[in-house]
This record gives sequence, C-alpha cells and structure tokens, in this order.
Amino acid sequence: MKRYILCAGFFALAMSGIAFAQSAPLKPLKVGFSLDTKESSLETAWMSFLKSEGEKQGQKAGYKLEWVTNVANADPSRQAANIDDLITDRVDVIVARAFDSGAIGTSIRAAKAAGIPFITFDRGSTSGKPTAHVGGDSYDEARSTGLAFAEVLKKAGVHGKCIELQGMLTDINAVNRSKAWNAVGKETGQYETIVKVPTDWNPELFRSGLTNALTAKPEANCVFAASDFAFPSIQAALEKANRWAPSGQPKHMWLATNDLLSAAVKPMEGGYIDVATTWDAYAQAREAVRVIIAIKQNEDPKCSPDGCLAKGQVVTPATIKSLPNLWSRDFK
Repeated sequence: MKRYILCAGFFALAMSGIAFAQSAPLKPLKVGFSLDTKESSLETAWMSFLKSEGEKQGQKAGYKLEWVTNVANADPSRQAANIDDLITDRVDVIVARAFDSGAIGTSIRAAKAAGIPFITFDRGSTSGKPTAHVGGDSYDEARSTGLAFAEVLKKAGVHGKCIELQGMLTDINAVNRSKAWNAVGKETGQYETIVKVPTDWNPELFRSGLTNALTAKPEANCVFAASDFAFPSIQAALEKANRWAPSGQPKHMWLATNDLLSAAVKPMEGGYIDVATTWDAYAQAREAVRVIIAIKQNEDPKCSPDGCLAKGQVVTPATIKSLPNLWSRDFK
C-alpha cells in the first residue's frame, strides 16, 4: 500500500511538471512588416496568412508573434522612413516587400547595423543582401503549369500551337516563366510556342498583342499567359477573334496561365482557363514564418541560392472550388 502511495505521489509530481511545462509563457517575438502598397486582396491575404501561421508555428516553437505593420503607399522614401521606425521600435526581425528593389538596400544595411535581421518578401533586393529572401518559385510555377497543360492536351488528343504572352523581360520572374514554359514544351513534345508576345506587364499590350498574334497565326489553338492579372484583356482579344468559348466547345482556345489572380477565378470556374498554377500567398506566408523563427533561433533557414521559395498549387476547373487557402477566391 505504501509503495502504491509513493508511486502515485511521483506520478502526480511528474504530471504537475508536465502541466507546468505546457503552461510556460510564450516568448515574445516582435516582427516588423513593411508593405510597399495595400491596394489589392493579395496584401490582405498575406497579412491574414502571416498572422494565422505566426500563431500556429509560433506556439509550436514557443513564441508569441506580434506584428507591427506599416504601408509605404508606393513611395520608396516613405518605406525607408517606415523601416527606420521599425528599427527604432527595436523589432526582432524586419520583413519587407520592397517597392523599389534598388533602394531597399539602404534599409537592409541600416537594420543590420542595428543588429536586426532583414527578410525581403516577394520582391528581392538588387542593392544589398538581406539575411534571407522569401518569395514564390516563378520557374517552378511555369514548369508545373506546362506539365499539367501538356497532360490536358494529351488527354484531348491535341498538339498545342501556342501564343506566349510574356511579361516584362527585365523582370526575373517573367524570364523564369518563359524559360520553364518553353523547356516543358520541348521536353514533352505536346505543345510548341509559335509566337512570343512581349507585354511589359501592360494590360493594353496583352490585348493588342494577342489580337495581332491571332490574326498573324490563325492556326494557333492555345495561349500561355505569364500572368493572368490582365485576364480581361486576354478575354477581349479572344472575343474579338471569336475564340472565347469554354472547354468542350468547338471555338475553345486552350488556355494556361500563371498566378490565378482575382481576375482569372471566374474564367477558371467557367472552364475558359484549362490550367493555372497559383502565386501562392498562403505558402509564401507559411515559409516566411518558418524563416522568421529559424533566424530568431539562430538556425540556418536552409534556403536555396535564390532564396526560400514557396511553390504554387496547380488548379483546374475541377479543383478550383475545393482547393484550400486560395486567396484570390476567398479574399475580396
């Protein structure tokens, strides 16, 4: 009996120790988040996902993340002042989406001089090396789109003769997407690019460039858009050419896009876009929080030479309504 009481006492003591460990207060981790603009649902989604992932990953690692957010309203001077305020506030880590990649280096150096790690987010720096960079994997985005699109065409018994709507060719994301798209075409043999249309990310050039390409290349049966942010312009050009029809209709133009931004959600749901890969706000936020915690713990975040890059999700008309954490569908 005494032995039982003694064991029970040890058990109770051990359990109280576990309860104490479980109720230990979380360590504070103050994160300064400098946004260049807040003009769309993407920024709202990023902020929401960062907070939810901060709570989830933070509790697991023993931290309570506090976010101090400011917005530069597309003014690089104001962003520099905002980041100076975060340094004065002695945040533990700064995360910044640069309005000007060439100007953000000054802020990176100021933060490092104050002993504060600096993470560039979504847009990298061309003027100074941050502690880490977190963004989307633009090459993988176009590659996964190309591979999925090749399967769609193969299933339909179609060899694609595609018009490629390129982005701004001084933008590394646009260059990566073009390289990956064309590499998959050669690798699979399921589609080929018969004309390339530079757009400089200008919606009007999406419309006029596609209109001219459809006139010059009437044999074209597919379009790849480096980004679908200007999808209304793509739709206008296809309507003018009498090629605006959902999948399964004779006039359907096979369509592959990158990003699946808000303008492309309804066309995807309607079957006008056959496949896209997301510029994944949730995956990017999840990766950013992982890197923040790793840096706080003096651990190597284990990024590639290009940064800690989050991959997107492949989406089709059959999956768009059920796909989790799709910001362009869920945030208005």
